[in-house]
Amino acid sequence: MQTETIVPTLMRGPFTRTLRDALGGVTDDATIADLLFLERWEIQPMPGAAAALRVVQIRRANPSLAAALRAEIAAVK
Repeated sequence: MQTETIVPTLMRGPFTRTLRDALGGVTDDATIADLLFLERWEIQPMPGAAAALRVVQIRRANPSLAAALRAEIAAVK
């Protein structure tokens, strides 16, 4: 699947089943924003040190989720 077709879908919420499942019980807006950011990054990395640092921190806090996201996205690409 092309990235161009994935990105508009992301504006409406999580693209992956992995993230939809993970967000099921999350009510904290900051956590939701971080996880959506991570998913978008895994689909199409953004330039800049700040974005890269944020992703590293989110991955470190959620290693199994990050691995599952990468695996699911890789299977789609």
